Amino acid sequence: MKRLVPIIILLLSSAVLAQVNELDSYNESPSRLRGAIEKFREDSDLLDRFYTAETSPNREARYRKLYDEWLAMLARQNFEKLSEAEQVDHILFRNYLEHENSELERIRGQYIEMAPILPFMRTISDLEDSRRKLEPIDPAKTAALLNELAKTISKVQEDIESGKIARPKKTVAYRAVRTLYSLRQTLTGWNRFYAAYDPDYTWWCAAPFKAVEEGLIAYQNYVSEQLVGIRADDRVTIIGDPIGRDALIKELDFEMIPYSPEELIEIANKEFAWCEAEMRKASREMGFGDDWKKALEAVKQKYVPPGKQPEMIRDLAYQAIDFVEKNNLVTVPPVARDGWRMEMMTPERQLVAPFFLGGETILVSYPTNGMSHEQKMMSMRGNNPHFSHATVHHELIPGHHLQGYMNARYRPYRRLFRTPFWGEGWALYWEFLLWDKGFDSTPEDRVGALFWRMHRCARIIFSLSFHLEKMTPAECVDFLVDRVGHERDNALAEVRRSFSGDYGPLYQIAYMMGGLQFYNLHHELVDSKKMTDREFHDTILKEGPIPVEMVRAILTNQKLSREFKTNWRFYKK
Repeated sequence: MKRLVPIIILLLSSAVLAQVNELDSYNESPSRLRGAIEKFREDSDLLDRFYTAETSPNREARYRKLYDEWLAMLARQNFEKLSEAEQVDHILFRNYLEHENSELERIRGQYIEMAPILPFMRTISDLEDSRRKLEPIDPAKTAALLNELAKTISKVQEDIESGKIARPKKTVAYRAVRTLYSLRQTLTGWNRFYAAYDPDYTWWCAAPFKAVEEGLIAYQNYVSEQLVGIRADDRVTIIGDPIGRDALIKELDFEMIPYSPEELIEIANKEFAWCEAEMRKASREMGFGDDWKKALEAVKQKYVPPGKQPEMIRDLAYQAIDFVEKNNLVTVPPVARDGWRMEMMTPERQLVAPFFLGGETILVSYPTNGMSHEQKMMSMRGNNPHFSHATVHHELIPGHHLQGYMNARYRPYRRLFRTPFWGEGWALYWEFLLWDKGFDSTPEDRVGALFWRMHRCARIIFSLSFHLEKMTPAECVDFLVDRVGHERDNALAEVRRSFSGDYGPLYQIAYMMGGLQFYNLHHELVDSKKMTDREFHDTILKEGPIPVEMVRAILTNQKLSREFKTNWRFYKK
């Protein structure tokens, strides 16, 4: 019996150790900066909810104070005494705060540029700031202020027409339309707070507020139609707002991309040439010789009938999941594998997203009965099975859905630093890797995959050229149609999406460039046998959506300094 006691103790100790190891698998190495980052984000979100007038100088000043306070906190830390995870968080946090301060300057410059045609911005933001501070309102004085505001709105249009105020550039006017919409929303919320609840306010201000509201709507339409040149029913004209080379350089530095815009365009052209060569190979296999556009046209004709697209997308999704699991490429948790959903995209949304949008829910573009015959055909041709073969996994697994699943469960505080070079780059990288692994086994599937890879190259070329003011939006559309083979409506939607203002200026280049970063990092660590595919991919997903150069620093145990600067020249081809 005495001999059994040590054995029992050993077995119990092993069981406890196994339980501890199991718990370790659910956690990452701790970072004391996590609490600071989470508290900052809560404070930032609170200020965003409080200062609801986007044009308010008080909003800018309060945010600047917040950023400076946290930068001072980081400056007080002994960087050398921090753990590796804490050093990474320190660099990321400082980079974020410095960029946000820079953004305040850029946005202020935009407001100054718009000020001559929006001289009433401050009046509206002051009203909202006063309400937020719960300052008492004088209904009679407020009515007089609103009355003058309505006159100012009317007069500024007269002054533009008479030449007293110079007509702005179309890009500035385009920005002003978005700002006018924001001002209208701000003023509507301000009025809602008092109307009907304060009888004196309602008696005094109902009529002058209505005059201001109608004046803002009329002026917004005037700016859009007369100064920008876009009417409400216009589905063709695209304006955009190019930021220029200096601003591009700053954005690239923030995203840790140590290349100039011109170098990135050169890389894109090299990748585009590779795609064209591979297109010719696939075209020959299909019997079309070197005329790959004929092969592309044949692939577009293989669309599924209306009503069958969801079934096709489902099958492609599980084909990709089975492939990555069978080849031991990445861990796919069971809940992630079976928990994604599908919805059909509205016709209105398809005007800016003619293909897929993804994540936990994949949004599928396909014709609706209200579309014209030409629109239906373009949508079906542009969403054929072979094009979709290369994009469904981009949106779901191992792409955006798996990313989102892991980001919510490992280092979620790092979502503050999320970048499209990680988000879109990861999903695009899998298109590279699965190509290498033989996932695109037929020439038709290879044509579909190459179409999208060419599209990513084209995005770099046309978006950077636009922001360098070397291409117009119309030229960007023609480029997608003539060089890549897009349907024209789909090309219009892609360019409209790129320059609508809902995405950052580098968003469209992030797909290919982020993908190339991951691809070359895979070569550095997996092809060299330093890590397995599964270890490499699982580790990346658990470190959060951060600049890929910082992912590399983590995976290679790179020694970091407080004043870390981007220097990874990742393109090797």
